[in-house]
Amino acid sequence: MKKLLIASAVSAIFAAPATVLAQAKPAPVPTLDKVLEASGISVSGYIDAGYTHSDRNQAAFTTRVFDTQNNSFGLNQFGLTVAKQPKEGFGGLVNLTVGRDAQFIHSSPEAAPGSMFDVTQAFAQYAGGPLTVIAGKFTTLHGTEVIASSGNTNVSRSILFGSVPFTHTGVRATWALGDAVSLIAGVNNGWDQLTDPNKGKTLELGAILTPIKPLSVTVSGYSGKEPTSATTEGTKSSLNVVASYAITDPLSVGLEALSVSQENAGGGTTKQKYSGYAGYVTYMFGSKFRGVLRGESFDDKDGLRFGTTGTKYKEVTLTGAFLASDSFEARVEGRRDNATNTVFRDYAGAASKTMTSLALQGLYKF
Repeated sequence: MKKLLIASAVSAIFAAPATVLAQAKPAPVPTLDKVLEASGISVSGYIDAGYTHSDRNQAAFTTRVFDTQNNSFGLNQFGLTVAKQPKEGFGGLVNLTVGRDAQFIHSSPEAAPGSMFDVTQAFAQYAGGPLTVIAGKFTTLHGTEVIASSGNTNVSRSILFGSVPFTHTGVRATWALGDAVSLIAGVNNGWDQLTDPNKGKTLELGAILTPIKPLSVTVSGYSGKEPTSATTEGTKSSLNVVASYAITDPLSVGLEALSVSQENAGGGTTKQKYSGYAGYVTYMFGSKFRGVLRGESFDDKDGLRFGTTGTKYKEVTLTGAFLASDSFEARVEGRRDNATNTVFRDYAGAASKTMTSLALQGLYKF
């Protein structure tokens, strides 16, 4: 019995240091995503690369904002967003766009023309109850489609996308009247103006309506004086309506209408206008495949948008997507543009009323 007690004591003595060491083992180092989660900071982004082939010289004329190269591979966008946006109190957001597309969305004045780096959004935020206020640079209320490739279902952008502002610099307030209605009001420097070239400001009004769960409607308008030449200015006004409806789980439809007018256009005394509408049909074939059909019509009757008076444009786009995972998507797209006048040019310089293109896109999101 005495030997058994001695053996147990010796065993306990040697086991004690091991127990102390185990208890003293440092805790695992938290990963970056856990640190950010605990701090309330979110980091997200995407990479958009692809190839576009066109039977016309898009460098000579195109109805699209980003597609100016012909038969070329390209890094279209690298987007990065860092944000801290609590439901109550102060926060902010910074959104950067790098790549070919960045050179087309710069606000004026642009310090480095052709730069493929753009601070697309940077604003401070305050949220309190139903009210949210942001101040700085932020994206427009207009349009179905957005700058970030990850927010669209087609590869190319619509004609309407390039006919509205990209961003505004100013102040915007959103008041949520329950789950079904949000009202928006703001004041800014105008269309894509980082600094205001004139004294007049642009008023922004909008409403987001969700009367029933499958239906969402956004109505937005802008009005303010913009320079039309070195010595003249005139009121520029726009009205945009976007509606989307989920018919069934795999099938949804969308509709957009746009009207824009400019007083004293081109430094003269006339009021010029353009208008258009677009429709979208999206269908999910299971969980991995998506098909999107877009059609639109655009009336540039005064040449305010593209410079050719009395020209109407139409385009039809079919996009197929393979959703390989939550983070990667591959797309293929065919598009046909038509105009009532010979505005497109082939590689030899001959005029044409049509343009056909094929695009491939790989989109990685993180």
